[in-house]
Parts: sequence; C-alpha cells; structure tokens
Amino acid sequence: MSIATVVRAARFGPCVASIVLVAMVATPCSALQTPATDPGPDYVIGPEDVLDIAVWNNTEITRTVPVRPDGKISLPLLNDVQAAGFTPMQLRDTLAKLLETYIASPTVSVIVREVHSIKVTVIGEVKTPGRYELKSRSTVLDLLAMAGGLSQYAARGRIVVLRQESGTTRELPFPFDRLTAKSGGQENFCVKPGDIILVP
Repeated sequence: MSIATVVRAARFGPCVASIVLVAMVATPCSALQTPATDPGPDYVIGPEDVLDIAVWNNTEITRTVPVRPDGKISLPLLNDVQAAGFTPMQLRDTLAKLLETYIASPTVSVIVREVHSIKVTVIGEVKTPGRYELKSRSTVLDLLAMAGGLSQYAARGRIVVLRQESGTTRELPFPFDRLTAKSGGQENFCVKPGDIILVP
C-alpha cells in the first residue's frame, strides 16, 4: 500500500486517512522492531527504564531497580552505579567487577524489565501533538500516525526531524510528498530517542 492511498483516503475524512496511514507503515525499519519485553542484547539502557538485577546466591543485592533521571541505579554495597548508556551485557560485566571486592566470583545477570526511555516528540500541525513513549523501533510515519495524522494546514513538504548529535541539533528533512509517489517508502527512516518531529 502506497502513501498515495492515504492521500485518496483523506477525501473520506481524517479518521479513514489515519487508519490507512497506520496500516501502511511497513518499512525497512519494521524488520528491526524489537518487542518491549525483550529489548535484546544490543539495547542501550536509558533513564526511567526498569532493570532486574540478579546476583547468584545473594538475595540482599538481587532486586528490581529503576534507572534514575541521572542515568544511575542504586544497589546495596555499590551505592550509585551508572547504567544509562550501557547495554545489559556491559552493565552486567561492570557490576560483576565492582562486586568482586565483596563477593568471590559473583555471577550477575541484568534484564531490562520495562522500557521507558525511548521518547519522541511530535509538534506542529498534527491532530494530537505530544511526547510519545515507544516500545519498539519506529519510523517517522509511525509517529505521525500515533499523533493522529497531519492536519489540513500541514506543510507536507517541510516536515523535519530535529535530532541531537554531538551537542548540536541536526535537521533531517522528511520527504512526505515524495513518499506519495510510486517509488514507495524507502525514505521513511527510523526515529531515535529524543527526536522532535516538527510539522509546520
């Protein structure tokens, strides 16, 4: 299904267009989607995520902990430990090394129980602007669909994604109009945590 279908559906009203938009978001990014219950070994932990920390034969340290806004978790013996920015496997290795001072050959596991750190903002001429919490990798069209679709005043050719990279804000044009052409949706790229989708 092409985005041209969405344009035709818009003639029947915004609700139909939004439903069609949700249905057609099958893009290269969809192959990378990961369920929230299993973020995978390459998932990077972020603030507000909830982790299961287990230490074999040590119930005092084993617990479920939230990642604080400063990116750290609190554990007995270790106090504050940086968690955000690490994969579960990297954090596991860090905790095991830190615990060697107190426990002989500690066996540690880290499981991401809940994902809350992936948030993207949609602002401007959409039906429901706001900040959206994602449970899997999503595309720009996914987010526009979550926001109810474009309003009748939206400048479809001037949509941009604002992304923070190396301390600067990068503008990524989103070619909504070109996606309505027969060439398909190759340019429907994935969003990243912290992105802002601006619809003029």
